[in-house]
Amino acid sequence: MKKYIVSLAVAAAMIFSSCSDFLDKEPDFLSPSNYYKSPEQVQSALNGVYNRLIDPNGRMYSKALYSYFAISDEAFYKNISINNIRVMQFDAGSLDIGRFWEVLYEGVNRANYLIAYTDDSILDTPEKRALKGEAYFLRGYYYYLLTSYFGEVPLKLAPTESPNEKPLAKSGLADIYASIVKDMRTAEEMVLDIDALPSNERVSRTAVQAVLARVYLKMAGHPLCDLSGYQSALEYVRKVEESGKHSLNPDYSEIFINHCRDINESEECIWEVGMYGNKVGTEDLAGSVGVENGILCRDVAIGYSGGAMQVTKRLYDAFEEGDLRRDWNIAPYYYKTDDATGVTTRTFFTSKQIYNRNPGKWRREYETGEKAQMYTSINFPIMRYSDVLLMKAEAINAISHGPDREALEALNSVRRRAWGLPSDVANPACDIPSGLGEEEFFKVVREERFREFCFEGQRKLDLIRWGLYVSTMNEYGAEAAADGGSFSYAGNSGKNVTARNVLFPIPNTELTVNKSMTQNPGW
Repeated sequence: MKKYIVSLAVAAAMIFSSCSDFLDKEPDFLSPSNYYKSPEQVQSALNGVYNRLIDPNGRMYSKALYSYFAISDEAFYKNISINNIRVMQFDAGSLDIGRFWEVLYEGVNRANYLIAYTDDSILDTPEKRALKGEAYFLRGYYYYLLTSYFGEVPLKLAPTESPNEKPLAKSGLADIYASIVKDMRTAEEMVLDIDALPSNERVSRTAVQAVLARVYLKMAGHPLCDLSGYQSALEYVRKVEESGKHSLNPDYSEIFINHCRDINESEECIWEVGMYGNKVGTEDLAGSVGVENGILCRDVAIGYSGGAMQVTKRLYDAFEEGDLRRDWNIAPYYYKTDDATGVTTRTFFTSKQIYNRNPGKWRREYETGEKAQMYTSINFPIMRYSDVLLMKAEAINAISHGPDREALEALNSVRRRAWGLPSDVANPACDIPSGLGEEEFFKVVREERFREFCFEGQRKLDLIRWGLYVSTMNEYGAEAAADGGSFSYAGNSGKNVTARNVLFPIPNTELTVNKSMTQNPGW
């Protein structure tokens, strides 16, 4: 499939710094005041804001944000038991953490330049105004990721005019979220509807609205605990629904098969990160979806994966009888290659081999075209319509202190699809009945999100906003140590989690150059 978010044009790339000190570095070569003078230049610069969603070294949606930055009770890493970020053993000197911080501020920095220097007189059509709107949204989204992973961070909303500017101290969480909301609400009025865009790799109005609902749910949860966020989240969920532009794909597995086949489908997938190529030629926008989190296979023709991520029994047991998502999300087989003949065969696990299994959401056997060993062009979804429905159920339950008919219908439509049934027809085989109290229904929503979004980078962030990350990980660690047998080390990440792991440390590289910065608690 043709990808629409392509690499940054050379001329535009020159105006962006690649140094580590992103809050202070002055842009190189081209003066920003001499750029952003045509829609083509603005589009080229916007591509550069987008492509920070894909770090070529794997610290963004190319790999880390659905794998080792997202460590939860879903999965563990094969043969890694100590001294690794994958078992939650790292410090403020971690290269991965430092690079993640840098890439996020690269995204902020690029958006700041576009917003500040774009000549609005050239934005004389809705299509052109949308370019600046997308930059507003992306700046807000990068700050959403920054505060989700690092807590209080410097809030810089203007381009650096001089390398001698004083470094910024941390801003308070309320101020950061106010800025995120302001940017996204500004974007909502400027961006285009999804059906006016070439693909869902660009930010549409419903994408902005759905992500705003997620932001408001985060604000309602820990650590802000601003309960008014539930009402705002519901408001934005309703906007997405009322647009009539999105619906559930009737077949859960088809969502991910479409990704593997480079089929862009925007009804369920509201916004996704567009990967491109397999690290060939001059393009460097490939990811590792299906490799890092794929089915063990040594045959490149089928689709290579070392099977690094393996699933937990806790996740496997979370699926109910009849839920078709279990054997899709958790592959019941792997590919075994005979060393003597070189023949590869699909080999099924026994009922006792739970910890041996890999995530099966994105299966490279469906990938089209020539396959590379370690990289794919498989897109990654940031927002799906099922998330909108489950956010709706959660928000209504919190506002009304219990589920009403609408909340139950939103939840049950997701469950019906999971059973392979029509999502809009009540069915006692899978429907959650009425009569549950607020806490009971909240528990049901949490469990449903666990099953629906496993391996999509949501679980850890959900547990944190619910105030359950440390306790859940500790419980999981004890469970795996007790029942994992030869995989008892699978719970090491859970055993190593303490209160400090709710946030990443501020990188040492930032503390060194910014004397106004303070370290996060426990680090």
